[in-house]
Amino acid sequence: MQYEPIKDHIASLLNGSACFRVLLYKLLDLLLLRQRYVKAEIAKHLKHGLKQRVYDAGAGYCQYSWYILERFSEARVFALDLKVDYIRDFVAWLQGEQKQRFSFTQGDLQTYRPKNSYNLILAVDILEHIPDDMAVLTGFYNCLEKGGNLIISTPSDTDEAAKFTAEHVRPGYSMKELVGKLETVGFEIIEKRYSYGFWGSLAWRLSIRNPLKMINKSKLCLAFLPFYLLAVLPFTVLFNHLDMKTDNRGGTGIIIVAEK
Repeated sequence: MQYEPIKDHIASLLNGSACFRVLLYKLLDLLLLRQRYVKAEIAKHLKHGLKQRVYDAGAGYCQYSWYILERFSEARVFALDLKVDYIRDFVAWLQGEQKQRFSFTQGDLQTYRPKNSYNLILAVDILEHIPDDMAVLTGFYNCLEKGGNLIISTPSDTDEAAKFTAEHVRPGYSMKELVGKLETVGFEIIEKRYSYGFWGSLAWRLSIRNPLKMINKSKLCLAFLPFYLLAVLPFTVLFNHLDMKTDNRGGTGIIIVAEK
């Protein structure tokens, strides 16, 4: 399955309506379990009242950048992506002092080396897209301050959908493989867990897989999509909550926090 055309279509809607961007961000919080995991880790490891620097690597729609700018008034965020049209639209949407605390550039994570050092790095669903992941992890380690944290969300090698995603260069990671790569670079693993266990995978099928299949079949399905999402939303929210409260022995996602 190809996700980029769908993401581009959503981005065109973002560019057309400021209200739609906020609505989309809130909808993603409800539907995407990984956002709950990642934001929980951000809240745990980013300090309030300090002028900390955050590196949003592969920022996409910049929903995590906005979360940090909104809730951590002293934090500054730097975003990097190969495609910066999404980020430019985000910057045009930002207002006031938040725009002053945000910066970005275009670059390849395999070769780009930031000039600044950071307290926190976000790598959300990017490693599975990158051939030389060791170069990326080494780059992250080198630009983190001592005691800084790297938050990773990525598919596990049990995610069948990841194996058939056109933009992926690898079918996810095993926990052992990813931990080993991080430790080889020099990181210490602070937290590691599986996401998208039984409950999370069920929520994903209801709220993400089924709608995407509908859209891929026909763009006319977009007209019915809001009604479908409203019908499954209570179940999705409940199942995502249960996933976060469950100590998953396995899952189709991996969440890791590593420290320099």
